[in-house]
Amino acid sequence: MSLADTPKIRIRGLRKAFGSKQVLDGVDLDVAAGTSMVVIGGSGTGKSVLLKCILGLVEPDAGSIEIDGQDILKLRGRARQAARAEIGMLFQNGALFDSMTVRDNVAFGLVARHQASRSAAHHKADAVLGQVGLAPSVGDLSPSELSGGMQKRVALARAIASEPAIMFFDEPTTGLDPIMGAVIDGLIVDCVKRLGSTAIAITHDMASSQRIGDRAAMLHKGRIIWEGPAAAILDSGNPVVDQFTHGRREGPIQMELRR
Repeated sequence: MSLADTPKIRIRGLRKAFGSKQVLDGVDLDVAAGTSMVVIGGSGTGKSVLLKCILGLVEPDAGSIEIDGQDILKLRGRARQAARAEIGMLFQNGALFDSMTVRDNVAFGLVARHQASRSAAHHKADAVLGQVGLAPSVGDLSPSELSGGMQKRVALARAIASEPAIMFFDEPTTGLDPIMGAVIDGLIVDCVKRLGSTAIAITHDMASSQRIGDRAAMLHKGRIIWEGPAAAILDSGNPVVDQFTHGRREGPIQMELRR
């Protein structure tokens, strides 16, 4: 495989269990450079665990995670930190620091991970807030003074502030009304394209998945069972994917009853 053919992210045989529960059971996934991949799947199927394994927040039991052809699971210390410093993350609930102003939230990674001066980081934060449609004056507010949609914008600004090569989005439209969800999706697409980043988003929102993704994949029972164009997600031809994307009660996916 030539360098030009090497996926930006290449995952092979990724496995992770928590006690007796096997969450990831041999995940294989390729994400080409400069493209957006949407991963769908039911609650508890391991979508967030997949992202956390790549981020280093969870250590997988087996498998490989390659970025630009280099297995980051084999890296140690500063080399692993440097590889993961190229990743920006939009967490599901924003995960903003309540004790900090909006400006300090956006500047946090620039100071903590990229050693920018506080003054330079604040200047960049104001510029990035503008890119997500927020005035610099918003930077003086605390997260608690913002609406849910504005908090998502701030979280997105923080994720893109360092201009990462890779971006992750964990349920970016959760808790938002349909219009604000479409606005956030549009901002995500604009930011990813402007930066030329490679993106992975996980979502339950089928409209969002088609707006964000170039390609889509479904995680089910610990494995990727389907992968194809995001535009075809509602017409995949796979009975499991079709049941999930159309929200049908009857089909191969059966809800497990807790005893």
